[in-house]
Parts: sequence; structure tokens; C-alpha cells
Amino acid sequence: MQYYKGSKISWWSATAIVVANMVGTGVFTSLGFQLEAIQNTWSILALWIIGGVVSLFGAFTYAEIGTRLPRSGGEYHFLSDIYHPFVGYLSGWVSLTVGFSAPIALAAMAMAAYTSMVVTFITPMQMAVGTILVLTVVHSFNIRSSSVFQNVATLFKLVLILAIIILGLSMPNTEHSLDWSAGWKEEIWLPVYAVALVYVTYSYSGWNAAAYIVEEIKSPAKNLPRALIWGTLVVSILYVLLQLAFLSQAPLSLLKGQVEVGHIVAEHMFGKHGGNIISVLIAFFLISGISAMIWVGPRVTRAMADDYAIWRFLAKDNNDGIPIFAIWLQAGISVFMIITGSFKEVLLYSGFVLQIFTALTVAGLFILRKREPKKGTYQSPFYPYIQIIYLAISIWILAYLMYDQPRESLLGLVNVGIGAVSYFWSIRYTAINS
Repeated sequence: MQYYKGSKISWWSATAIVVANMVGTGVFTSLGFQLEAIQNTWSILALWIIGGVVSLFGAFTYAEIGTRLPRSGGEYHFLSDIYHPFVGYLSGWVSLTVGFSAPIALAAMAMAAYTSMVVTFITPMQMAVGTILVLTVVHSFNIRSSSVFQNVATLFKLVLILAIIILGLSMPNTEHSLDWSAGWKEEIWLPVYAVALVYVTYSYSGWNAAAYIVEEIKSPAKNLPRALIWGTLVVSILYVLLQLAFLSQAPLSLLKGQVEVGHIVAEHMFGKHGGNIISVLIAFFLISGISAMIWVGPRVTRAMADDYAIWRFLAKDNNDGIPIFAIWLQAGISVFMIITGSFKEVLLYSGFVLQIFTALTVAGLFILRKREPKKGTYQSPFYPYIQIIYLAISIWILAYLMYDQPRESLLGLVNVGIGAVSYFWSIRYTAINS
């Protein structure tokens, strides 16, 4: 059954959504947190390589699941079909409350931090909130305006990253954070290494973005796998090179524990004035990621609204098929997070709970293959090995995060518990009003 009735986007636009969702806050902020406990360059680069490989494994898996179950909604739709509507509902609830709202809030907070050195007539909080509201307006009209803005912003993003990589790896510098010793042999077995991998997996989050808008993509059986796999592969390569560029151009003492890594590196390379210019460019760069998530996130809420009467008020679309109420609800939650949460807490809390549902989705491919072995036009390569590796790393991350960051992990589980209560409330509400 097709729910979406608007115009369709090309595979390039779908790939741009994947790239824009992936390349955002994490790649310019998480390195500082990683360096608090891990300083060996081999260890750091291994983190980003592992993150890229795992994301690519996930992209292969989602590409097959998305072509087998071609309806917009991402994990909400996949898990409802594979396991039970209750599991899918919990995933949709998490997407509604933190899955997209939290990354939007984080990206807006990081963007405001980068511009605060230049834009002084408003506070960082006002800047973050204002950006979310303006971009929500942009995506409230039609899919064409969303697609054009996203393609242009993503192209700018890629050019800027390539420029930073080339300059960072080519400019000579005696003050750097490079450490090519054998210390990685001890660091990779530390519990904090698994926690650092959470920062990296958050930075890679978004590799599954095109799966949320399957019905809005032309020829999804062919173009969904192309968008997921090529978008993830390109970003993975850029990420590893970008971290190496950062480590090559600023000393450890300046980077450790800092959020505005990109600004610090740029200022160290080009001086205060040049650093400010780069920071403004990075801020626009982050706006692209915020825009992509504002576009994609409400499609999950819209799918839930079709299936559950309690959310029916969010099913309102404008004349161009845009879920207008869902978009503005997401904006409201993101603004609330900005006002009430800290950057690091929101990152760990959302990262933990999102890892649970992506792992469940990857595991679901085993069930789909058993249920209908030959269905679909695309099949994941190296099945089932890459799925087993993905799940093993996911369990490792979740276990260590529970051990090292119990407060944020429990907050994530509490959120899932609230979602469970709302599910049974929704079922009861539907029964009473039917």
C-alpha cells in the first residue's frame, strides 16, 4: 500500500540526504571527547574506520530490508512488519522523542557554538532555536523546495570538508596531536574505547536516512541501495581523513574535551580572523545536517499517525503531501532539548537507545530471509557474516555504555518504558473510540 502521493526525488537527492544526515555535529565535535581518554593516533583512526565499516554493513542490510518492505517510516515500519507492531511502535516513539529531535538539537547547539565567536548580538541558545524554526518553515511547503535546498547545501558541505582535509594534511605544523607509537595496543582494550565508539557511531548516524523516505524516491528498488551504500562509503572515507587532518594541525592540549574542534583547528591554522571565517562556514555546514533531519524525521511520525488513532492529529498533510503537524512537533521537541539539556548528556542518551533499534532491525533480516528467501531485487553481500559482525559490535557498545554511563543509559531505557505505556494507552484509546 502506497501512502505517499507527492512528487518523487532522484537517487542523487536521496544520496544527498544520507550524506547530509551523516556529516554533521559528530565529526566536528566528538574528537575532543575521545581525546580525553584515548590519545594514540592509530587508536583514534581505528575508531573511525570501525565506525565506517559497521555503518556500511548496516547500509547493506537496510538496503535489502528497504526493498523488501518499501514503505516510508524506517525502523518503525520495518520492526512492525518483522517482529510485532509493539516493537515498531517503540522504535517510532524513540524516533519521535530522540531519534531525530536529539540530533537536530545537538547540531543546532554545535552550530551556535561555532557562530558565537562571530555573531555576538544574540545568544547561542537563541541562535540554535532560531535556526531550527527557520529550517522547519523551509520544509513546510513542498518536496521540491526541500530537495533543492538539500542538494545545494550538501554540495557545499562536501567541498568544505575536502578543503579542510587537503589543507590539514598539506600544511606543515610542528604543534600537533599525532602519536604513532604502539600505545594503541593497550588503549583498544579499555572500557572507554567502547564508549568512544559510541561518539563515533553517533557521528555516523544517518547512514540509514534514505530508508525513512522510501516512498518519496524514484524507483526505490534500484535507487535506495545506491543512495544508502554510496552515501555511507563516501562519508566514511572523508571522516577518517578529516580526523587525521584535525590531529595534524592542533596540539592535544587544545583539543582535549572541547566541542568546537573545527574552530580550534582552524584558528590554530589561520589565526583568529581566519578561524572565525572557517567557523561560520562550518556553521552553515551543520545547517545542512539539521535541514536533512527536519525533512526525514517527521516521515516516521506520519507513518505512526496512519496506524494509531491517538496520533491521528499528526497525520495532517498539506496539499503537497508534507506532514506539517509532525514537522512542527519535532521542532518543538528539539527546542525543548536545547533549553533543558547539555550537549554530552543528550549525545550519550540518544546514542544508546538508537543503537538498540538499529541492532534489532539488522537482526530482522534473518527473519525476513527465512520468511521469504527470494523476495526483493537487492540482496546484501556477504550475508550473514556482516550482519553478525554488526550485531556483535552493537552488543559490545551497549554493554560498555551501560557499565560506564549508567545514568544516560537508564534514561534511554526509561524513555522506551514511557513509549510502552503510551502504546497500550493508544490501543485502549482505539478500542474505546472504535
